[in-house]
Amino acid sequence: MDTEPGLDTEPELETEPGADEEAEDRKLTPRQARRLRMVLSSVGMAAMAVVLALRIASRSSVLVVGVYGLALILCGIVIELSRNGRTRLGSWLLAVGLVAAIGSDWLLIP
Repeated sequence: MDTEPGLDTEPELETEPGADEEAEDRKLTPRQARRLRMVLSSVGMAAMAVVLALRIASRSSVLVVGVYGLALILCGIVIELSRNGRTRLGSWLLAVGLVAAIGSDWLLIP
């Protein structure tokens, strides 16, 4: 088979230059994912502490302390899970726990 040099027998699909690099750049490394979960948990912990202080100032209740205390403990657990590489489990716990804390505040605390 004689073919001219420089000619390909199969046409290449034309794509945007750098499209593969952009897709790879969007993914987080495991270290970045751990740090992101730790930061989100820390922000959640700070927010729960502020809400706890505001709720105690308006009406002191054991139920308020219990709900937001458990949310603070949950944020701490998620930080530890993230440090140990369990980021998916930590993400689910953080999301479910914070939604449960806000929902129980809305439903249980007058």
